[in-house]
Amino acid sequence: MNESDIIQFVSGLPGVAVVTAGADNGAPEAAWGDSFFFYDPNGESPSDRRMPFATLVVKDYEGFDTASALNRPGVFRLNLAVGRDRFQQLLGYPPAAHAEHHPNVDYTAADRILPHPGYAAQGWVAVLNPGDATAAQVRDLLEEARTRAAGRHRPRP
Repeated sequence: MNESDIIQFVSGLPGVAVVTAGADNGAPEAAWGDSFFFYDPNGESPSDRRMPFATLVVKDYEGFDTASALNRPGVFRLNLAVGRDRFQQLLGYPPAAHAEHHPNVDYTAADRILPHPGYAAQGWVAVLNPGDATAAQVRDLLEEARTRAAGRHRPRP
């Protein structure tokens, strides 16, 4: 799977909006090129959107998010909000216990389900460059994350 494959797959899920940060949509320059996946069945404006259920990050954020070494050529990271239960099923420990596991995780490993380097405690996982080992599971996790977001969605007045 490459970045375009992921964007195409997610944008085909019902009620999903994809926003790729750029100068054209007023996103901060640091985020340009990163994509954000929202459950947005009513096509609300980007300023009205809630938290994304997944993101696609194509570079390091210096001083904040560098554990995955995304500045390597061709490397990107898909991040997914899977929730506490699914996180534990995938990684073998609850998100609240991530701090004790953090030092033992190789966040640069490709094509593996990993805890998110910054948001594991909130039930997020990550996959660098999904490939043969994770592509099918990544599609399932994207659908699950979208379903979770849909379940939390409440129309705004």
